[in-house]
Amino acid sequence: MHNKRLQYTVRVSEPNPALGSLLLEQFGGPDGELAAAMRYFTQGLAEDDPGRKDMLLDIATEELSHLEVIGSIVSMLNKGAKSALSEASLEEADLYMSLNAGGNSHTQSILYGGGPSLTNSSGVPWTAAYIDSRGDPTCDLRSNIAAESRAKIIYERLINITDDPGIKDALGFLMTREVSHQKSFEKALYSIRDNFPPGKLPGLAPYANLYVNASQGEGDAVGPWNEGEQWEKLDDVAGNLPLDGGDGQASVSLGDQEMQDYAAMVGRLASDPGASPTTGADLGGGPGAGKLSDEDMGGASDMAEAKSMARAQSPA
Repeated sequence: MHNKRLQYTVRVSEPNPALGSLLLEQFGGPDGELAAAMRYFTQGLAEDDPGRKDMLLDIATEELSHLEVIGSIVSMLNKGAKSALSEASLEEADLYMSLNAGGNSHTQSILYGGGPSLTNSSGVPWTAAYIDSRGDPTCDLRSNIAAESRAKIIYERLINITDDPGIKDALGFLMTREVSHQKSFEKALYSIRDNFPPGKLPGLAPYANLYVNASQGEGDAVGPWNEGEQWEKLDDVAGNLPLDGGDGQASVSLGDQEMQDYAAMVGRLASDPGASPTTGADLGGGPGAGKLSDEDMGGASDMAEAKSMARAQSPA
């Protein structure tokens, strides 16, 4: 049931279509309010625990009210451009400049009439692909915590780009609600006694405590993420492959006919390492092509020489 009063009062000092386009990130973007509402709403419908179900549906519904708040800000920021475009009150050049102040504000004004579109700040349409639920609360609640964290950071960045006090105030409210929701999700996660690792199957003992130092050289660092009693750090990565003690090769069992087909295909498509055929690069090679089959076309020693060679080849 829709309440005609916003959850938080929207006060916009003056129209600003370009800012409106930037704020669309939290309307139809991957970390925006619609994505959050749909994520928690669908999770809530599938949830079997009555407490988590109630929490998810509560927060999903509140996210829709946040969608209304951010959408109202975008609409207010487009009010002047919408009416100027409708009534043609500006000269063409001035009107064009007002609509192209930045972002996709021109799309907002011309295509959507100043209303908030379900896109991100670059005009990319909202998609259900933003919803990454997996149907396991220990997995989904962690994803929800991360989503609220990302949304909080986006709101911080949006606050930093506007000097409108009313907008800053409303965005500050929305930002802080992300903090509150994160706390609720964390409480729900840790109220599940065995919440790590996600799922039911236990991890395999030989690999659960292994830290693979796969990026070695200057900048190698140690910390609680790879050092201490809970970790077995593997520095000689190549010398310990494969980790399972096998031969490290991929294999498959094929039937007789499958094996015959495979052998015939491999034989038909085999390369001849003794051949050196003339190719299109050989036939069309020019200055800078390097060594070809029959001659060396050379190359530039650096980018300055490359640009000089290119100018020399250009027609006068």
